[in-house]
Amino acid sequence: QVQLLESGGGLVQAGDSLRLSCAASGRTFSMNVMAWFRQAPGKEREFVAAINWSGGEIYLADSMKRRFSASRDVAKKTMALEMNSLKPEDTAVYYCAADPRFTLTNYANYLKYNYWGQGTQVTVSS
Repeated sequence: QVQLLESGGGLVQAGDSLRLSCAASGRTFSMNVMAWFRQAPGKEREFVAAINWSGGEIYLADSMKRRFSASRDVAKKTMALEMNSLKPEDTAVYYCAADPRFTLTNYANYLKYNYWGQGTQVTVSS
């Protein structure tokens, strides 16, 4: 089992920046992908970013590439999501996810992830 703990959410104003962090523990040696998804009220869970843990490649949702970036710290087993120029529509619960399997066709599909954090709320006021 892999345990994931998100941190860094909060209430910010439009235009502000926020950095989320996800710390992994447990059987992290089995982890091959870590990702961020978000879910707004009444909407489906949405892909934000993923990192191929073994190779380090980073994948971002096209709509977020200009404002969001992702990074990892292998030694600390953490993944960060840097969000800039936040908009009210970025308001959502942000979830960290991980899975032993990484494929180029699955990394953006939340149904393919076995491990999830509890989520951290990000609220952007206008």
